[in-house]
Amino acid sequence: MTTPAVIAVDGGASKTHLALVGRDGELVELVRGAESSPQTLGLERALAVLDGLFTKAGGRSGVAEVAQLNMSGVDFPSEEQEAIEARRWAERTVVDNDTFAVLRAGTERGWGVAVVCGSGINCVGVSADGRHARFPALGQITGDWGGGSDVGYAALFAAARAEDGRGPRTTLERAVPEHFGLETPNELAEAIHRGRVPARRLLELPPVVFAEAEHDATAAKIVERLASEIVAMARVALERLDLADEPAEVLLGGGLLQSGDGRLSSAVEAELRRLVPKVSVAATSSPPIVGAALLGLDAIGAPAEAQRRVRAELETAVEAERGGSDG
Repeated sequence: MTTPAVIAVDGGASKTHLALVGRDGELVELVRGAESSPQTLGLERALAVLDGLFTKAGGRSGVAEVAQLNMSGVDFPSEEQEAIEARRWAERTVVDNDTFAVLRAGTERGWGVAVVCGSGINCVGVSADGRHARFPALGQITGDWGGGSDVGYAALFAAARAEDGRGPRTTLERAVPEHFGLETPNELAEAIHRGRVPARRLLELPPVVFAEAEHDATAAKIVERLASEIVAMARVALERLDLADEPAEVLLGGGLLQSGDGRLSSAVEAELRRLVPKVSVAATSSPPIVGAALLGLDAIGAPAEAQRRVRAELETAVEAERGGSDG
C-alpha cells in the first residue's frame, strides 16, 4: 500500500472513523469502529480503539505527512497529542475537538461557528483571521447543559415528578418508561438504580421527547431549553469573534440536530436570526470524517481539486456504509 499523506480520525462518543487519504485526495482506506472519546472511555481505552483501527486500515506501511485527529471530549488535547505523536503515525500530529471537523465539513470558507449536539454539546468558532472561540464543554462543571444525556435525564426527571405529583402531568410519564418496556417512571428508576437498565441508555430518549413535544407542554419545554443552550453557545462564539454583524455561517451537527423532526433546528434558527439577523444557519450534510480529512489536506497545502475529491469519495463511502448497516 502506498503511504498515505493524511491519516484522518473522527473519534465520536458513539463511533469512530479513520481514513487514509492520498495527497491528491484519493480515499485509500476507510474503517469504522467503536466510540473513542477519551472523556467517556479514558485515554488508554480510547487509544486502544484508535490503534486497532489504524492497524485494520493498513496504516503501518509508512509515516504519513500529517495525522489529523478530531475527537469528542478532547478540550485540553496535550495528553492525547503526546500519546499519538509517540506512535509515529505521521511527521506531524494534530489532535483537537471534533467540533472543528464539523465546521470544516460544513463550509469551504474555513471560518464560522459550529455547534455539535450529540451525546453532549459543544461549540467552536473560527474567524476569517484565524482567531478561535471555544468552550471547555466538560459538563456541569463548565456550565454546560445539552446533548442526549441531559435531555434523557430531564425527561425521566419530569416523568418521575409527574408520577408522584411534584410536577405537572406530562405524557412523558408513560412514554419514557414505555421505551424501556416498563410501565412507570418509578420502575425505570429502580431498574437503573439496580443496574438492570444502564443509565447510559437514557441517551436513547431524545427522539421520545421530540415526539411528545408535538402535543405535550413539558416535553416542549425540554426542547425549548435545548434550543436556548445551542443558541447561547453560538451567540457567544459570534460575539467573541466580532462576527455578530457579519454574514457568518452557523453549522449545526450531531445526532440530536440531524435526527430530530425539525422542531429543534427550526427553533435554533429562528432565535439566532432574531439575535444576529445576518447569520445563516444550516445543518451539516457531510459527516465529520470529511472535515478531519479536509483539515489534514489543508495542513499539507493540498489543492482545491484534492479537497473536492476526498469530500466526494468520503461522502460516498460513508453513505454506502450506512446502507450496508441498514441492510
